[in-house]
Amino acid sequence: MPALTDALLRGAGPEELAALELPDRYRAAHLRADDLGMFEGVSDKDVRKSIHVGEVPMPDIAPDEVVVAVMASSINYNTVWSATFEPVPTFDFLKRFAREGDHAARHDLPYHVIGSDASGVVVRVGAGVRKWRPGDHVVVSCVQVDDQEPATHADGMLGSGQRIWGYETNFGGLADYTVVRASQLLPKPAHLTWEESASVLLTAATSYRMLVSDKGARIKQGDVVLIWGATGGLGGYAVQMVKNAGGIAVGVVSSEAKSEVLRRLGCDVVINRNEIGLGGDAALTPERTIELGKRLGRAIRAAVGEDPHVVFDFIGQATFGISVFVVRRGGTVVTCGSSTGYQHQFDNRYLWMNLKRIVGSHAANLQEQAECNRLFRLGHLSPVLSEVFPLADVSEAARLVQENRHLGKVGVLCLAPGEGLGVTDPEGRAALGADRLNPLRSAARAA
Repeated sequence: MPALTDALLRGAGPEELAALELPDRYRAAHLRADDLGMFEGVSDKDVRKSIHVGEVPMPDIAPDEVVVAVMASSINYNTVWSATFEPVPTFDFLKRFAREGDHAARHDLPYHVIGSDASGVVVRVGAGVRKWRPGDHVVVSCVQVDDQEPATHADGMLGSGQRIWGYETNFGGLADYTVVRASQLLPKPAHLTWEESASVLLTAATSYRMLVSDKGARIKQGDVVLIWGATGGLGGYAVQMVKNAGGIAVGVVSSEAKSEVLRRLGCDVVINRNEIGLGGDAALTPERTIELGKRLGRAIRAAVGEDPHVVFDFIGQATFGISVFVVRRGGTVVTCGSSTGYQHQFDNRYLWMNLKRIVGSHAANLQEQAECNRLFRLGHLSPVLSEVFPLADVSEAARLVQENRHLGKVGVLCLAPGEGLGVTDPEGRAALGADRLNPLRSAARAA
């Protein structure tokens, strides 16, 4: 075991951490450029075949970067996209980034360290880093921005140089160490464990921008919000945000087991999509889309007496036409991701003649992420972690998400030797209570 890793695991102080050498190599989940094309003509693109865990070289850091010892990470759907080399191979992103030269050139390698979430300990800082020091406990934002681009200073997500770390960059978070920009760091909520805090930032901040931010739907008290995939990572946080805002959460799930979990999460109205005929493989023709939209609208009106003000849709192709139909006159469909496909079809008459809006959303800027992270620190939002895997089994964790057999977020332990570590505010944690902190995990076990 490298001396630095040993020091981290025994809780060494900042001075000792700063004095120890970084290891030359570290363990990481990565893809290999040699595997490009392995899924051509294959119907089941099993990510367990493309994700490798092994040692990779430690990169040098730029003046504005830090090295974080990753205690835990989590699986996001972009890990599945990366590992299936779809919609485009992420090695294309790395080559494009490397053409900027200087430190960007490091990212074009025959391997890609993946993962876009992390919690851990700062162990090294670049010469230009002012705020962070070795020993700081942090969570990592998935967004890297170009601070020399004017648009970035209006909204970090608008700059053309914005990239998702661990997806459009190398040296991601599913590893024992990661290299990130100092502008990606936020303080770790002290009452959360490493694995809980690592399951938060990407999905929760994405939901925050989609629903709460002035860049998204701007939900308010009393709003009826339809949430597709409400027991997933994005959906589980969306339900909490709607409830916190004084809204009425209407969640759609794919099974009765998930329905029970969603009720335990506090969702006001739970709809099993199979009950409205949205299950199975039947073609989603324009006529069927309208019929399903009518069925869903009737179910929502029967429960709350009115149509939804907002529809939260990251599912995409399978649901988007229904979302546009079912949202009320003047309402908003806010969308990201599109896990079932990017080609959305909808009847534009229901959009333009009823003055509805579609808002595209992507991740969150650092201010939105800081606001979201503060809600976790205050205990107003809780992690939706359901399962935890060791890094050695990260491909199994990713397969679970690929097949949609998970609830909430799936965590991955990296350097942390077990669950339940990293809490530096045990009193605050005890005051909130275990069930409040892990509603989906408690519900999944009960179910």
